[in-house]
Amino acid sequence: MNNSANKYLLNGIKIFDRSFFSDERGSFSKFFSAKSLLDSGIDFPVSQINHSITPLAGTVRGMHFQKPPHNEKKLISCIKGEIFDVAVDLRSDSDTFLQYFSVELSAENKKTILVPEGFAHGFQTLSDDCELLYAHSKEYITNSEGGLNPLDPFLNIKWPLAISKISDRDQNHEFISNQFKGFMI
Repeated sequence: MNNSANKYLLNGIKIFDRSFFSDERGSFSKFFSAKSLLDSGIDFPVSQINHSITPLAGTVRGMHFQKPPHNEKKLISCIKGEIFDVAVDLRSDSDTFLQYFSVELSAENKKTILVPEGFAHGFQTLSDDCELLYAHSKEYITNSEGGLNPLDPFLNIKWPLAISKISDRDQNHEFISNQFKGFMI
């Protein structure tokens, strides 16, 4: 994993290029390296790894987060297909509070995004048959789950495709109001 410099990243988000090797047998890609992350100043204990499969282009999943004290870091890689990945800053003391960052992740570009604690995360599939791997720094806690509506006009996320599918749960999250104060991390 090699850290890619990007001046447009919100504070704490990192993009890594996965190490990749191929020969006549096939290919090999390093998804996770504790040493590479520590060399970048990131302590990332892996507590859970999830795999998602999304069959239809245009599908939106998110914007999900875990509330403190169960907030988590995530490493996300697209291992099949292509996605438009989005992270929204929910840290109340951040200069980029409620701003979002987006990046395309694909099996072809072999990029991995680190979403730090205090962010909501979601994505839209840009191709059919997408598969993602997520490494989480903490276990999922049902009672700590939260979500933002990915269609919230305040967030104004520019989804690149018309939305073909979205869960009832995701599209029924309330829009952000003046009462939303974010989280102290």
